[in-house]
Amino acid sequence: MAILLLETATQKCSVALAQGGNVLALKESDEPNAHSSKLSLFIEDVFHEAGIDKKRLEAVCVSSGPGSYTGLRIGVSCAKGFCYALDIPLLAVPTLQSMALLYYQQHADYDGLVCPMIDARRMECYTAIYSRQGLVRDVAADIITEHLYDTYLEGNRMMFIGDGAEKTRPLLSWHSNALYDASFSVSAVGMAHIAQSKLQNMEKEDVAYFEPFYFKEYIAKKSVVRGLN
Repeated sequence: MAILLLETATQKCSVALAQGGNVLALKESDEPNAHSSKLSLFIEDVFHEAGIDKKRLEAVCVSSGPGSYTGLRIGVSCAKGFCYALDIPLLAVPTLQSMALLYYQQHADYDGLVCPMIDARRMECYTAIYSRQGLVRDVAADIITEHLYDTYLEGNRMMFIGDGAEKTRPLLSWHSNALYDASFSVSAVGMAHIAQSKLQNMEKEDVAYFEPFYFKEYIAKKSVVRGLN
């Protein structure tokens, strides 16, 4: 039995199969705006690589946001389809939480704070702050300023990660405790342990009514694609 993990909240399209918190297969791409074309293919790939039949799937876990409106809709729609068809639980993991947990998993010797950042355009980012023990500051849409995180940086190292982190570096890197890891990449791998725990505790979502955490109301814009105006 396995859990299908879908991460589509950011530019990264990432799909994994996990069992007991351990990742069996992973397929992902950084290609922009490719979720709709690659998600189904990646799902087929991970099942094939792991040698697991879809009928043996125990649950589907989706990254719940905040993040890209379109990416979240694609991921959740796909997850619901599997859950309806196979009559299995739908699980959801906050995107920023899975990012922070993944960073801690990848850096066992790091004991400071982690601030995952998802680009929300201009100088705004979706952020939260975590320690190894859990959530330190809840999710917010922060407009980044030079002294925004002074309270947390005073006496604590804080690692800024995610696609929103680099654009904030000129404003925040003056502080000796502000750290950046440009090599970090969002991945469905970060959801594996949380999803396993949620399944064991039956912390499942209502398949019919579950909605991603958009944080902001979606505002439709005029298409720039020729023929769609």
